[in-house]
Amino acid sequence: MQIYTRKHGEEQPYWPAGPFKVRLPFVHYRWETAEMFQALIMFVVSLGMIPRLEKYLGLPYDVALAYVTVCGIGFMLPALLGVPYVPGWITPGIPVVLLFLGNYEPGPEAIQALFALQLLVFLIFLILGVTRLGTVLVRTIPNSMKGGIIIGAGIAALIGEIDAGGRLANTPISLVLGSLACLYLMFSVSFKSLTERLPLARKVVNYGMVPGMLLAIIIGIAVGEYQMPDVRFGVTVPAFAEMWNYLPFTVGFPDAKVFMLAVPTAVIAYIIAFGDIIVGQSLMQRADELRTDEKIEDNVDRVHLVCALRNALHAFFAPYPGLAGPLWTAVAATMAERYKYGREAMDSIYSGAGTFWITGFIALFLLPLVTFFQPVLPIALSLTLILTGYICLMVGFEQLNNNTGRGIAGTMGVVLAVYGPGWGRAAVAARYILVERTHILKFTTVSKQQVEAELTANDKQ
Repeated sequence: MQIYTRKHGEEQPYWPAGPFKVRLPFVHYRWETAEMFQALIMFVVSLGMIPRLEKYLGLPYDVALAYVTVCGIGFMLPALLGVPYVPGWITPGIPVVLLFLGNYEPGPEAIQALFALQLLVFLIFLILGVTRLGTVLVRTIPNSMKGGIIIGAGIAALIGEIDAGGRLANTPISLVLGSLACLYLMFSVSFKSLTERLPLARKVVNYGMVPGMLLAIIIGIAVGEYQMPDVRFGVTVPAFAEMWNYLPFTVGFPDAKVFMLAVPTAVIAYIIAFGDIIVGQSLMQRADELRTDEKIEDNVDRVHLVCALRNALHAFFAPYPGLAGPLWTAVAATMAERYKYGREAMDSIYSGAGTFWITGFIALFLLPLVTFFQPVLPIALSLTLILTGYICLMVGFEQLNNNTGRGIAGTMGVVLAVYGPGWGRAAVAARYILVERTHILKFTTVSKQQVEAELTANDKQ
């Protein structure tokens, strides 16, 4: 039980701290058992970044594990500081970041380049959060553009897995069956009807993609797509002392040219993260409408500020190919689904998100878990990308309420996924002006007064 208890219909208790709202487990929210067990499995996705850190930055395994531990600290910040989302990487942007890093030699050169990229992403989030332009962007961009951004991110995530040479080609049996199991348990209409009649089905759905992931791991090992794990006991010891030799303070900071070359990738990363914010808003709005006992405050400016803090932490102490994004779409959707079953299922949206990543951080130090999942790291990341793609497509089309908007968003999504955000924005801007706008010289989205009213409401909160 927690010290402070929320009254019906109010916001979850917190300690005010400037633009943030501090919430601690057992003080402001209760510990959620379902999220704890889910995190003991899902933390393996964090470890999935280790092979990329080794390949693109030239890190030894133990140093890469220390980088992942820094990432785990960042994952705990949103729930601590008043953001209701389950945070993650800017996952659909990883292929773009790796393409950028491919121009640099693994080692000091690549670390400097990634530092430049992540520092620029930090500055974008910080400027938009401090100036409150983040809220203005979310409020003023037309739904067709929002939908196009989300749909494009979803298509990009799926293409990376099903394209020739992707993980689907290398491990087809485990990935196909694991994906089908996750989709059935999380989104099937027939299974949802079972949860209303069978208590066991309700318990299964509480764990999101965990059953599907475990099934994929068992099948992958059984058919020889993955090796048997070599389980060891004890506590992991990330190489924090050695990590200093792989940070910008030691390898040196990049020159202005590297920063200039990183600008396009940083902009692309923010555009994708912007889509995640929209997805998060949609999930929180749906959850808030289904539960009247808790008022969920979704402050876009605070989301930007927390993302800025996390990217700054990474840039200086663990430059990260995944960057620091606002939302882990697959887990956030699972948590929102469980949240709707009432206060007994999940006391607060913050208790779910907070419990999940605190447990995930602790799991990084449990050697039996780390060594058990080490051979199957690719399957965890693949399932996350496939579910991210599915959810992005689902939420992206939810933004649209007419065929004109669907056509514009669909075109933008395909162009964005295939040719990148620059061409995607150009395509949708042209179609929006020519097709959807009611007047060629007059915007009809959101008035200045509406935006000012939204900002004033955020101030009061």
